[in-house]
Amino acid sequence: MSRKPVFRVRRSGALVIAAVIAFVGAVPFAGAKWELAPLLLIPLAVIVWAWRAGTDVTPEGLKVRALFGSTDIAWSRVIELAPDANGRIQALLNDGNAVELTAVTQDNLPAVLAAGGQELNNPESPR
Repeated sequence: MSRKPVFRVRRSGALVIAAVIAFVGAVPFAGAKWELAPLLLIPLAVIVWAWRAGTDVTPEGLKVRALFGSTDIAWSRVIELAPDANGRIQALLNDGNAVELTAVTQDNLPAVLAAGGQELNNPESPR
């Protein structure tokens, strides 16, 4: 999937801000004893994860990003998008696998489908 995403779904920016505050709060500990310097890696990893992790949507498919790596999913492989037991949205694929769509919720699912040029079918709603 080489096209620029039409729609990007990311976690809340508050998570990045909280991680920056945690990083700043860890600096005095890391400065007091060099043995505590690795503490800075924890909020730094959270900052990178919160900034990078999410789902990019294009007319060709979905790109699910994590801290390390990403997964491209063509729309032709997606059977349905449905919530799991915890309310997170998963893409159920034609090979029987399910991929969690990072940061996608039931609230922004219609926007994800619209950005991908997909039709919203809800079999539970009356017609």
